[in-house]
Amino acid sequence: MKKPTLSFWSIINMNVGFFGIQYSFGLQQTNMTPIYAYLGAQPEQIPLLNLAGPMTGLLVQPIIGAMSDKTISRFGRRRPYFMIGAICCSLCLLAMPFSSSLWMAAGLLWMLDAANNMTMEPYRAFVSDQLPVQQHATGFLSQSFFTGLGITLANLTPSLLVSLGWIRLNARSSNHIPYTTYAAFLIGAAVSIGSVFYSVLTTREYPLTAEEEAAIRQQPSGVRAVFTAIFSAIRHMPVVMRRLALVYLFNWYAMFIYWQFITLCLARTIYHTSDPASEGFSAAQLLTGKVNGMYNIVTFCTAFGLAWLSARIQAKRVHAFSLLLAGAGLLLLPFIQQPGWLILSMAGLGIGWASMMGTPYVILAGQIPPQQTGVYMGILNMCIVLPMLLETVSFRYVYHHMLQASPERAIQLAGGLLLVSALLTLRISILKTKEK
Repeated sequence: MKKPTLSFWSIINMNVGFFGIQYSFGLQQTNMTPIYAYLGAQPEQIPLLNLAGPMTGLLVQPIIGAMSDKTISRFGRRRPYFMIGAICCSLCLLAMPFSSSLWMAAGLLWMLDAANNMTMEPYRAFVSDQLPVQQHATGFLSQSFFTGLGITLANLTPSLLVSLGWIRLNARSSNHIPYTTYAAFLIGAAVSIGSVFYSVLTTREYPLTAEEEAAIRQQPSGVRAVFTAIFSAIRHMPVVMRRLALVYLFNWYAMFIYWQFITLCLARTIYHTSDPASEGFSAAQLLTGKVNGMYNIVTFCTAFGLAWLSARIQAKRVHAFSLLLAGAGLLLLPFIQQPGWLILSMAGLGIGWASMMGTPYVILAGQIPPQQTGVYMGILNMCIVLPMLLETVSFRYVYHHMLQASPERAIQLAGGLLLVSALLTLRISILKTKEK
């Protein structure tokens, strides 16, 4: 079936739910390391405590992708997973600030990440299902737009609450977690479920043809069939996807380092402290929200520009240049000692982040069989979490023995790894595809 060209606003409605998903991820990126610190975690424990992200992504995304490829329901193939994931995500966001111990917070993060992954993975396949090839760049990079917007607002929410005078900077609950964090997670719970349900209600999935439905019914079902589909897809993975996986190895190892160590780096370079109980450390947490907001502002300002470029020149060149700018930004960051100048680093990272969240899917969408879109999008996202898992188990040694326990050097290493991923992107050869 030839897919109709959709209007720009139809594509926007389709992707509003991505705003809520990324608002939730933004809360995690900015707040989980400080929450762990408030509950007594040491810096070297941070990678292990953040194991939830890579492990749930590794397990949930390909499984949900394979299941959604075979789903036949009155609500569609992908939308049931959006709705269930959004409900679970909101409940976890509500509970997170009330954590009374490290392991309670870590357990809730596992459930939160599983719910987010359950919602996000079918979203990639959903866009590919709905749009013709010539609109893939707009579809996937509009997700980058909502990624930037969602994470920006998530990161800026605590600072806005303080600047408006609604909550004092260092006002804390009995578990030492600031009330600004409670408020941000409460808002996140409402945004997550509200935006996903908006997309579900405003966007209709194309119904399966009789032939497609018959083909799905003839396929084996059950747990074994799901894992068979995943392993078969991995075994027959397109060359483009194999090379993207190598890019992702360096790209996402770097980003996980950044998210884990940015607050610790800013506490030392801007506020000259490493003490989680100090007011300077609380200020560094708020500054982390601001700088993450900066790069995500750049992301949603540049996302449609990258879509325009990707439709006119090779998407891999757009992605390589974007990663180059991101790497340069992180290499510069530890040398900056005045908060205002951090915009230089965040501009580069924001362009890179916009490309990371959209351009690889533009590269891949036309290279995979349409009936396996869900499982292959899940496998590509699995290629995101494997480097994160590797970072989790390896970086403690790297941090202590190679970087002398320096958060500043950790951020610079992340910058160098992004430069490597930029060079590897240029090795990808993309086959021309016809509309399906």
